[in-house]
Amino acid sequence: MEQLTVAPRSGHKTLLYSELVTDLSGLRADIAVLGMPFGSAYGPRAFTNDQSNAPQAIREVTDRIVRAPEHFDFDIDGPLLQGRSDIRFVDCGDVLPDLAKPGDHYRRVELAVRQILNGGGLPIVLGGDHGITTPVLRAFSEVGPITLVHIDAHLDWRDDVNGVREGLSSPIRRASEMPHVARIVQIGLRAQGSARPEEFEVARRYGAELVTAYELHEVGMDAVLERIPDGGNYYLTIDADGLDPTIMPAVDGPAPGGVTFVQARKLIHGLVRKGRVVGMDIVEIQPSKDNASKLTCVTAGRLIVNLIGAAIRAGYFDK
Repeated sequence: MEQLTVAPRSGHKTLLYSELVTDLSGLRADIAVLGMPFGSAYGPRAFTNDQSNAPQAIREVTDRIVRAPEHFDFDIDGPLLQGRSDIRFVDCGDVLPDLAKPGDHYRRVELAVRQILNGGGLPIVLGGDHGITTPVLRAFSEVGPITLVHIDAHLDWRDDVNGVREGLSSPIRRASEMPHVARIVQIGLRAQGSARPEEFEVARRYGAELVTAYELHEVGMDAVLERIPDGGNYYLTIDADGLDPTIMPAVDGPAPGGVTFVQARKLIHGLVRKGRVVGMDIVEIQPSKDNASKLTCVTAGRLIVNLIGAAIRAGYFDK
């Protein structure tokens, strides 16, 4: 089978002490991390944007996210894998571009996610800029209908930027065109991004549930969760700038008033209880802007820990 990924370049060779597996043929795993460092650039200087360093940066702070996987974790009421020796947790490495085949990394990440899903795994994808969500979400065509739950300061409904239709400003527009995406809920919207009034109107006409950060703070995450139908398949995409910059400062467009960690944690646990979270990505971290404590990457890792622990406790992987 075609080699889709390569091993991470990292002091921590995997995220959260997971097993490294870069041969995805016939993969059987319960939880699978996948790095997707590169999106679809809008110009030559963006081919190696700082977001491309994020998968490695998140892996590097593994021992700050989880001191030891067997220790008790109050976020998830038990150890990382809940003491379950039967849970297979793997890191599949990174999908990297091929300079001889521009754009082919989008095809390969879709195949990699399909392999994870075919093997019964829950994919957790480390971006990269937000353009990576488009090919990742395509891989869920056999899993739908999906409710896409999106944490972000920005709308991400641009049809194209500089003629590029699968870049970081367009993933929700592209998702709206996928037959297996039945519903879109966007949480944490505030300030300005690349959206113009026409994109806002397109999102409204589609029927996207648009929850500003200010409405969220007023009504609370429980009320937002009530708007999401029970019993669904949920894909969660988290743009780091959707959270407040006091906890995720290392982003390109920080905006005050964002989603708090407690709210994001409640969303994750709430979705796990409501139905089935079938996948998750975290994108748009710029490691060069992270502070000495690496708070942004640690926060990203803690959100992943909450998904893993909640999913195991909910019986997702009971044999």
